[in-house]
Amino acid sequence: MSAVYNFCAGPAMLPVPVMVKAQSEFLNWNNTGCSVMELSHRSKEFMAVATKAEADLRQLMSIPDNYKVLFCHGGGRGQFSAVPLNLLPANKSADYIITGSWSKAAANEAENFGLINKINVVEKVNGQRQIKDSSQWPLDKNAAYVHYCPNETVDGLELFDIPETHGVPLVADLSSTILSREIDVSKFALIYAGAQKNIGPSGLTIVIVREDLLGSADVKTPCIFNYQTEADNSSMYNTPPTYAWYLAGLVFEWLIDSGGVKAISSINKEKAQLLYQFVDNSKFYRNDIASQHRSLMNVPFWLVDESLNNAFLEQAKSAGLLALEGHRMVGGMRASIYNAMPIEGVQKLVNFMREFEKGNS
Repeated sequence: MSAVYNFCAGPAMLPVPVMVKAQSEFLNWNNTGCSVMELSHRSKEFMAVATKAEADLRQLMSIPDNYKVLFCHGGGRGQFSAVPLNLLPANKSADYIITGSWSKAAANEAENFGLINKINVVEKVNGQRQIKDSSQWPLDKNAAYVHYCPNETVDGLELFDIPETHGVPLVADLSSTILSREIDVSKFALIYAGAQKNIGPSGLTIVIVREDLLGSADVKTPCIFNYQTEADNSSMYNTPPTYAWYLAGLVFEWLIDSGGVKAISSINKEKAQLLYQFVDNSKFYRNDIASQHRSLMNVPFWLVDESLNNAFLEQAKSAGLLALEGHRMVGGMRASIYNAMPIEGVQKLVNFMREFEKGNS
């Protein structure tokens, strides 16, 4: 059977070695006679899994000691509510930078909890979408925080520079960016990320929060969304998604064994360059994003003749290239090439695209 490559934006493919190890341990983890998913989250066995996973993530991201790492429920959308509930006082507003679908969704949800200043920073220059330089953003120096999404999975836009907020706490939705390239965690007040792209399966959310921001949640904040409560209880105030936590730990181990974030970042750049370069050199496919803001993780592209879309998708699936249909809001195609996607998968996609072009030109 030829290799199958899953280009889904999330839940995304997991590294093959992780899946193989999880399969081998599924019925009898660590000679306990049961699956890790059957262990009590408060047992010493699972506590060891949880402790190692956090330590490995701290190592991978060089997380400073004055930050708490929380393993939470609710996905990214849960954090759309949790962030303002924990960080937005009644007498302040928050700036939300809008670069695409997910930052817009975060801002819309946050409006349920306080005053939100939406700042659209996407513009078209010579027919290409790009993000205005952060020095041009009209930020409020008195804002409670500034929220942004460095990588927009739907829109294919990525902001590589960390914006300067002049002391205002910076909050980032890193769901599709985390562990794909090196970042300086100390530049952020809070980072959150749904797991189902570069961390593990869906159902788990990572929150990295600076300790001085704890303890100010609105009194109406649900306990499982209260960062102080989660921190005080080592993310175990109630039963966490234990199997997802275990799998995330295996992914962290795999990433460390692969050379860490710096090494995977180099591979990610190579994968993205291969695909973008092919699209740019073709008159059959197109991409409308300025080169400096092209996502390394989510590559949208369109067939110039969109009547061929269904044929492209059907033939791609038959070739073992899955989940290439673009998001329903933007159409076209999208190849999500997160950490677990090997370069061989991108090479196979490019070869397929070349042959499809030859057969339909």
